[in-house]
Amino acid sequence: MQRFTLSVTDTPAPTDLARVFDGLRAYNEASLGRAYDRRDLVVVARDADGTLKGGLVGYTNWDWLYVDLLWVDDSTRGSGLGGRLMAAAEAEARTRGCRWSRLYTYDFQAPGFYPKLGYDVWAEMEGYPPGHKQIWFRKDLL
Repeated sequence: MQRFTLSVTDTPAPTDLARVFDGLRAYNEASLGRAYDRRDLVVVARDADGTLKGGLVGYTNWDWLYVDLLWVDDSTRGSGLGGRLMAAAEAEARTRGCRWSRLYTYDFQAPGFYPKLGYDVWAEMEGYPPGHKQIWFRKDLL
């Protein structure tokens, strides 16, 4: 039996992160016969003074847009900025050849926002975080 040394950290070496990512990418590409085409996608909104008022952070990969973070400053909520950020990300995702979008939110955030944009719930996880629920959404972009 092979022996290994395990280490746990919250400050990984960049070379370790790169090796794990590269190893998984190579395995996935060999398994699928398709390139791993992950690209970051970030949309930000600034006011006339240059102050950041909202932003979306995600990526595209294998025909999907994944929205990881969406934030709108309290002073601009209800202004339509969140919808504009989402629309800009979806438009760029379509340009990149994406056919679908996926994201998750929590019941204490804005779960009613995404259905207004055409998203459907496809999964819910009770108790994450404790006393709340994580809600997964998807949307066809075509």
